[in-house]
Amino acid sequence: MALSRKQKVTIISLFFYWPAFFILAHIPVPALVRKAGVSDKGLHFLAYLTLVFLLWFAISGDKKVNWRRAGVWWIFFVVIGYGVVDELLQGVVGRNCDIRDMAADIAGTLAGLVLFSFFTFWPAALLVVGSVIFGITNIARANLAELVPVAYAIFHLFAYAIFTMLWIQYLHLYLSLKPPKPQWLVSALAGPMVLLLTVKLFSIALGKVLGLQEVIISVVALAAVVVTTGLMTLSHKTQDAKDIVQS
Repeated sequence: MALSRKQKVTIISLFFYWPAFFILAHIPVPALVRKAGVSDKGLHFLAYLTLVFLLWFAISGDKKVNWRRAGVWWIFFVVIGYGVVDELLQGVVGRNCDIRDMAADIAGTLAGLVLFSFFTFWPAALLVVGSVIFGITNIARANLAELVPVAYAIFHLFAYAIFTMLWIQYLHLYLSLKPPKPQWLVSALAGPMVLLLTVKLFSIALGKVLGLQEVIISVVALAAVVVTTGLMTLSHKTQDAKDIVQS
């Protein structure tokens, strides 16, 4: 069976993500991470949620999880088995093997598979990316904007740009909204803005500063994706109209 372009991109992403994930899990914890007071349980949950997302949709294409199929259980036990081995190897690099980390791994894996029982690729991708944005933004007790200002700014730039691209694709496939409809523009901006507002309000509730710079960067990123998508679509329609006239 031929692989779709979406499935190929997922496989390539998995090819890079899993080795990077392994390497990061087997180096000594940087002092900066300790200083930031990052919740490693939260990181484990998000890491395994992302891993099982890439693994499931790389194999299944766009199918929902069917718990009656053996493939789901193979993925579950492979990922959990990897998590156990991963924790056992922690001692080699001077990190502790923690049963609570394994519990977070299992929770992230199960949460993903349950989520994918209800959603196909695009809605699931939105939820996973949104969860990662929400988690990374609020996972540290310290202010990451002060500790790693450049990295934190880059994270906001790319994270909200990626979420916006996924959201636009969702609008097109599931709500049949695309440029130049006015409701497309409103909807395309509204989804990412609601996520940004939710994340920042939660951060404020946790006692963190608003982070105006990160808000501006996020808004610029999502607006740039929306405007670029709209202009490209209009350009293609104009070119198609010219081709029809010339023919």
